[in-house]
Amino acid sequence: MQLCKVQLETGEIRAAALVDGHVRLMPVDGAGRHVLSDLLHADNPRSLARDLMADDKLAPGDVDFLAPVDQQEVWAAGVTYKRSQEARERESVGAARFYDLVYSAPRPELFFKAPAWRVAGPGERVHIRKDSTWSVPEPELALVISPRLKLIGFTIGNDMSSRDIEGENPLYLPQAKFYDHACALGPAITLADALPPPDQVAIRLQIDRGGQTVFDGGTKVSAMKRTFDELIQWLGKETSFPHGAVLLTGTGVVPPDDFTLAVGDIIHIDISGIGRLTNRVA
Repeated sequence: MQLCKVQLETGEIRAAALVDGHVRLMPVDGAGRHVLSDLLHADNPRSLARDLMADDKLAPGDVDFLAPVDQQEVWAAGVTYKRSQEARERESVGAARFYDLVYSAPRPELFFKAPAWRVAGPGERVHIRKDSTWSVPEPELALVISPRLKLIGFTIGNDMSSRDIEGENPLYLPQAKFYDHACALGPAITLADALPPPDQVAIRLQIDRGGQTVFDGGTKVSAMKRTFDELIQWLGKETSFPHGAVLLTGTGVVPPDDFTLAVGDIIHIDISGIGRLTNRVA
């Protein structure tokens, strides 16, 4: 079972579950609408979803999948893979030492990525900044976290980045990472106990341009230096999340330095046990 958020042909938005290839909607009744966070933040999300889901089965093509967030903040961790550390050092030679230090330091790099309303869902547009000349997607496993800092599940994240802006000066990181349509999530949330072990979870990035694949690369979650629990504990130090949070865990797939995204590119991110997130660049 996966949990998701969908829009019906009528325009109505509903929480739902993906079960055996079918979409099962959560009810809307006299007790009120059951939003996705009601399921995610329950003591037993799987059990509650099974109790609530409608008997009717819809095909996935009969609905539009939305970003699986309600009011959660989206945060991100950086330099958690060796590949990312090396890329960050190349893009910002003057600050290379700092990226090396943060890769090995006890304290991770954490930064705010997006409020829920700024997140793009499957099939929606992601943007490259007009004032950037070197933009890339960053495919990442995303942790879905409850207000009690419990790991609920996983989804796919795209941390769009302007590498030239950050490389010019690390203090420009917020502008390189935080702007309209700079984050995408989806298509669904795999509950924590259902994801395969890290050495079996592959992350693949494919970028298509004009019907041709211009980049194809991958890694495994087991290449990540830090653990999920470690990142969650640091995120929760001195910071509360009354609506829960989503934490992007860093990227280990970096296109070559001479590659930059172009308008019209199609980005596919596949993660084992979750599915595929696809977005078009605007």
